[in-house]
Amino acid sequence: RTYAPIVRRILADGHRDRVHGMVHCSGGAQTKVLHFLGAGLRVVKDNMMPTPPVFRVIQEQSKTPWEEMYKVFNMGHRMEFYTDRATADAIIEISKSFNVDAQIIGRVEVAEPGERRVTIKSEHGHFEYAK
Repeated sequence: RTYAPIVRRILADGHRDRVHGMVHCSGGAQTKVLHFLGAGLRVVKDNMMPTPPVFRVIQEQSKTPWEEMYKVFNMGHRMEFYTDRATADAIIEISKSFNVDAQIIGRVEVAEPGERRVTIKSEHGHFEYAK
């Protein structure tokens, strides 16, 4: 799937100044944001989309721990925008106009000085990742 038409509409609708980051969750999956996160920040993902059946089958057949699954696979959650609440709501509406499900999955919080963290709280457990 390409997200180019959605991103184009988001930018064309004047949201560029309020989008602080975009991450396509391939090649690093749910922890990819650690490569771009500023020191002293933590991303909390505590409202994840439901895990698609294919990832459940992969986990069951491979016996891969869920903690590792979030580091390797996008888990059905493919694109992230880092922005304020009002802009997030607009992005969700734009996405839905392209028949792409979207929701707010978390937030960015202040962490310990120098720390970069991702916290995932999902139906499969609570996982902490740091860089």
